Amino acid sequence: MTSGPGSSPMAQSSMAGSGADGFFRKPKDLAGSSRYYRPPRSLPDVCPKEPTGDARGLCEGPSVVLDQHQWTVYNSKVNLPAALNDPRLSKRESDFFTKTWGLDFTETEVMPSFYLPNITAEHFSAYLQDTAQREKIHERCKNICPSKDDLSLSSMTNNHDKAKEELEQVPKIFMRPDFVLNDPATFNAVLPWSHFSVAGGKNSRDGASSRLLQEKLSHYLDIVEVSIARQISLRSEAFFHAMSSQHELQDRLRETEVAVATLRARTAAMQRVMCRGPLLALRDAVTRSNCAKLHGKLKLMAAVQQTQPTVQLLLSTSEFVGALELIATTKEVLQQELQGIHSFRHLGSQLCEMEKLIDKMMVADFTTYSRSDLNRSFEDDSQVLEKDRLQSLVFGLLRQRKLDFLDIYSEEMMQSAKGIVRQCVLRSVSQIEEIDTDAVVKLQDQMRLMSFAQWFELLQNVFEHFVLFLTRIKATLNVIRNVVLEVLDSCQRNRLVDASSAAAHGNCGENEDEDEEDSGSSGLRPGEAELAYLTHEGLFISDALNEAERRSSTAAQAKAQTRAETSGSDSASGTTESSSSREQTSNTTSSLPTGGTISIEDLMPSDLELGRVANNIQELLYTASDISHDRCVKVLLAKAKDGSLERLSSAEFVCVSRAVEGFVKDTEALCSRRSVSLRGALQSQANRFVHRFHEERKTKLSLLLDTERWKQAEVPAEFQHLVDSIADGHITLPERKPAGTEDKKPSDFLLVDGQKYAVVGTVLLLIRIFLEYCQCVNDIPSITTDMLTRLSDLLKHFNSRSCQLVLGAGALQVVGLKTITTKNLALVSRCLQLVVHYIPIIRAHFETKLQPKQYSVLRHFDHITKDYNDHIAEISAKLVAIMDGLFEKVLSKYEVKAPMPSLCFRNVCKQMAKMHEAIYELLPEEQTQMLFLRINASFKMHLKRQLSRLGVINDGGPQHGLVVVDVAFYTENVQALRSLERLDLNMPEIWEQKR
Repeated sequence: MTSGPGSSPMAQSSMAGSGADGFFRKPKDLAGSSRYYRPPRSLPDVCPKEPTGDARGLCEGPSVVLDQHQWTVYNSKVNLPAALNDPRLSKRESDFFTKTWGLDFTETEVMPSFYLPNITAEHFSAYLQDTAQREKIHERCKNICPSKDDLSLSSMTNNHDKAKEELEQVPKIFMRPDFVLNDPATFNAVLPWSHFSVAGGKNSRDGASSRLLQEKLSHYLDIVEVSIARQISLRSEAFFHAMSSQHELQDRLRETEVAVATLRARTAAMQRVMCRGPLLALRDAVTRSNCAKLHGKLKLMAAVQQTQPTVQLLLSTSEFVGALELIATTKEVLQQELQGIHSFRHLGSQLCEMEKLIDKMMVADFTTYSRSDLNRSFEDDSQVLEKDRLQSLVFGLLRQRKLDFLDIYSEEMMQSAKGIVRQCVLRSVSQIEEIDTDAVVKLQDQMRLMSFAQWFELLQNVFEHFVLFLTRIKATLNVIRNVVLEVLDSCQRNRLVDASSAAAHGNCGENEDEDEEDSGSSGLRPGEAELAYLTHEGLFISDALNEAERRSSTAAQAKAQTRAETSGSDSASGTTESSSSREQTSNTTSSLPTGGTISIEDLMPSDLELGRVANNIQELLYTASDISHDRCVKVLLAKAKDGSLERLSSAEFVCVSRAVEGFVKDTEALCSRRSVSLRGALQSQANRFVHRFHEERKTKLSLLLDTERWKQAEVPAEFQHLVDSIADGHITLPERKPAGTEDKKPSDFLLVDGQKYAVVGTVLLLIRIFLEYCQCVNDIPSITTDMLTRLSDLLKHFNSRSCQLVLGAGALQVVGLKTITTKNLALVSRCLQLVVHYIPIIRAHFETKLQPKQYSVLRHFDHITKDYNDHIAEISAKLVAIMDGLFEKVLSKYEVKAPMPSLCFRNVCKQMAKMHEAIYELLPEEQTQMLFLRINASFKMHLKRQLSRLGVINDGGPQHGLVVVDVAFYTENVQALRSLERLDLNMPEIWEQKR
């Protein structure tokens, strides 16, 4: 076992010490030397590295000359390997690790392993005996023919340097990889023309130059050949080894050729004997299968060819759904089964055009149906016209996603509503002879010429027709909504069935054998792939496998469809398509494949779209209600344009109001919508009616007040009955009794809750007027607030006008009264008291008709009550003032002297008697007593003032006696009046208190 010179430590040390041998030369010299002869460089002795024999590994170390001033890893003096493995250290310092890691970290003896044997030299004795003979032969050969490894490194280096110097003599141009003599520049550089004669002649000098050039080139050739020979000699062993390997390879190729020829012969024999017959049988089977498929395709083509006539037949009977399904099935067959058939290249576009034509036909048919359904006579029943036809049309439109068909129905509905009003007006006008239709052309003008009874009959007829119209629309929309909801429910149910079947199929697939699951991702069984490969006539195996996989997936889809059909799931078309369409399309669709047809769920709109259609149906019903109300508003406004509705009586307007309210309630019950247009128009007319109603009564009341002479009027029995009905809680106008049925005579007073009221004729009319207001509120609750405001205005007008006429003495100029008597004042006060008595009753009645948030308007009655009470108090004060002026005038002339009773007191008692006579029959007893107490107080005040002026005191003297006689006379006369017998006059108050 020898090693190369590069692996010897001694050689390394000797080479490191010989600096003159050229081991540390310049990089230029080192680059030209061979890698086999480049000497290794010595390393620092800090951490000696054992050489490995690889010169390149040594070259990677630092250069002592070049890198002597650069710090490298080799300059490290303290590192872990040096501290642990440096053989120059006698022992390792014990405190190197213990000072940091503790005293336990010390060098201990490693115990020998129990699992490893103790190796000794005896274990290698057998190996040495076996290799001893080969070692001897090797040593003998090495001595006889020393190898190139045994050559001295110095001789090899010298030979290499010598060869390199020789090669450097050859010009570099010959060593260039692009050396070509065809290049003129290269040719001129190799063979310069300066060595040849220009004139073509030869002399001795030119010949010497040519010979010298020839010898130089020959010398270059010799150098190159010697170098090549030297390289060949160095690689002779590898060359001869390659030649021997080439011969061996040729022998093996020859044997392989023979084996391949034998295998081909045997394979041909096997194909001739064992495979040709079975393959012919398989080919016949494939041919038979292809013929069967061709026959099926031809039958399918024949069925597809009959599609257009069948579609035309279905369209002739308006079976749009069946025609659409046939077209969809045919298009699916063309795309999957008959794709690429040249004769059917235009059939797809033709079917698309037919489908568009069917869309237009369905829209036109739906328009015709809507027009005929909405414009048919109202004498017919309100059932849906041709329900099956409507269901088929709606299903077809949904299937084609024509979701705007409701807009068509809305337009037809609007036109039909206009026609209803026109027909009703024409029918009513035709029955009225007074209206000349030739002279009056417009319907609005014709309605204005009608009397109220005729127009009201027309209005009721319009209301009846619109109720039937809405009933018919609601029935039709219910059918449409049922179809939409049925389709939506069917789609959801089919999705649930598909999900359950998919889950069941997944459970069955989990229970299959693992061999079938691992048979391949294509889903083919193990034997199908081989059969597909053997029977396929194409060029590529992948085509055969794809075809087989497609056939297996088609079979799986057919099985899944069979399971879905047996599960009992019905499509939406089964519920809406008529039986005639299924019978007509059965012959055509029976020959078409069903495995690849499009499902109904894919053609139908989504659940969101169907829900939107259902909502639009309800909105369409609301629109129908609004349209009906709008057309009725036209009728109402046409009559009200000339103010005829404002001139209606309250009873007539109440009839109109009740008719409108009844129609509104009927439409709300049908459509579940509260339309506001008709009520708004009625409210507008009601406001105008209330204004006219109030102005008429206010004007009438003003005229009565201006002609009132303020005398007590007789109370007819009719008014007494009216007041009695109010007392019974009936705040309404009683029905008028026929003339001649009333036997009772008029009375002088009006009995109200046991009290007698002396009234004037205007107050009786006022009572009837505010009962008319209450009756109008009962009939038209929507005008309650307006009526309350107008009634309060009427009551204020009566109060203010009566005050102007009586207290303000306006009746003297208006009526021509000579004076305003105390009887007039007492009568006005009693009339005002009667009105105040009825104000709370009126307030309570209006409160029942108002909403709680409208109670604030009732404060008008509180203000009116206060104004009336103030007016009554002013009248009482006016009566006292009349007597007070009389007392002041009479008592200012009073003298205490005989005869007694004095003339002054006689005049006072006479005036007191007249006052009592004037008011006793008018005012109640309590008010009379209170009034005379106030008059007596006024009398005592003036008498006391006169006595004080005369200096008469209650000293018992003659003058005191005379005054006592007059006062006794006054007291006797006053207490002699009716209802004043027990009146305490308290006459001692006329004397001043003694101090």
